[in-house]
Amino acid sequence: MQFELTSEFLSALREDMERLDSTTVAAKVEDLYPQDIAEILDEVTLQEGQFIFRLLDEEIRPEVLMELDEDVRKRFLRSLSSEEIAQYVDLLDTDDAADLISELPEARQSEVLDQVEDEEQASDIADLLTYDEDTAGGLMAKELIKVNLNWSLPRCVREMRKQAEEVDTVYTVYVVDDNDRLVGTVSLKQMLIAPERTLIRDIYDEDVHAVEAHTPAEEVAQIAEKYDLVVIPVVDQWHRLIGRITVDDVMDVVREETSKDYQMMSGISENIETTDSAFIMSRARLPWLLIAMGGGILGSQVIEQYEGQLRVFPEMAIFMPLVASMGGNVGIQSSALIVQGLANNTLGRDGILPKLLKELAVGLLNGLACSVAILGYAYFFGHPIALSMTISLSMMIVILFAGFFGTIVPLGLKRFDLDPALATGPFITTANDIIGLFFYFVIGRMMYGFFV
Repeated sequence: MQFELTSEFLSALREDMERLDSTTVAAKVEDLYPQDIAEILDEVTLQEGQFIFRLLDEEIRPEVLMELDEDVRKRFLRSLSSEEIAQYVDLLDTDDAADLISELPEARQSEVLDQVEDEEQASDIADLLTYDEDTAGGLMAKELIKVNLNWSLPRCVREMRKQAEEVDTVYTVYVVDDNDRLVGTVSLKQMLIAPERTLIRDIYDEDVHAVEAHTPAEEVAQIAEKYDLVVIPVVDQWHRLIGRITVDDVMDVVREETSKDYQMMSGISENIETTDSAFIMSRARLPWLLIAMGGGILGSQVIEQYEGQLRVFPEMAIFMPLVASMGGNVGIQSSALIVQGLANNTLGRDGILPKLLKELAVGLLNGLACSVAILGYAYFFGHPIALSMTISLSMMIVILFAGFFGTIVPLGLKRFDLDPALATGPFITTANDIIGLFFYFVIGRMMYGFFV
């Protein structure tokens, strides 16, 4: 049954710890999954967490560490000796072990690696630490099963048994040549039904999707999604097999990218968590608030330029918020679609021009509908004809421009290697507010000059 952490459970657990009742505390957590235990440790104090952690079986402790919230894990690591961390590293897959060690200061990283008993494990981890965390090399694990295309089936079985001791889940058996270059895969089914004297070269499949170690993590996720892969082999520049990336690591990339884009769209300049300090959260949010405030000041300058017009025709102030908000809303809609297309790598199929033309067509249809609707509203409620025409034409032009602006800005940001998600935040909303008000006053001057 799925575990659900409740305040009652936490209260009872804390009472047991206050009584130093290790037996009861151990009984309450011994049957839980590492993810559930980590959820508990995220909610208690460091001292309480250490109390629970020491009662866990040694083999499950590393898994619990990896499931902890990043800030909580860092505090735990500071409370552990280098020897203890080295013992946990020995029990983890190389990719998880590298992620764990990377959170330590550089001096302590070397200290921990020196105390890892398995020299091959320590060497593999040290190699993984050389890759950027946002690349295929930073995601991959060294544990995998590979066979030589010149081996016979009996030899393959013997070698695979040795390799399988280090691999938790066997997704794929890779085939390499004498220079350790990846040439394909072989299925277990083929190995089971083939005659005993068969060589791997006679039954392996050359169709394999591999990525190089320096391939960006986001591109790895796109490849996995496109080809429905649960595991991706990683090769070096000479196409030698050096690791594999499993689907759980790909999902982590997708989740992180989605979270980052969502925060960027909301005007948050760096990746933050609700558990971060007030200073960190303020630092991430303040830059865009200042930009939005600057945009508001520019908007007020536009209004000030047409102050005389508002004195003569004060009813124009009625629709100012509507014009500004519609421009921002349309801009966000357009930019969100383009950002999604860039993230999914689907814009390149048709080119940029068709996207712009389609967005202009959509803007034209939406603009016509909204302008007719607002014209009917203004006329029905007895507003002057000049004001009715002003708001109607303004709505059309603002929607057309905002759609075009929301399309072109993320494409421009992408061209200069900036995150296109910036275009869906306060920047585009504020810009469209200012431009919308400008159009509104210009058209208003023309309409009032014509009708009045």
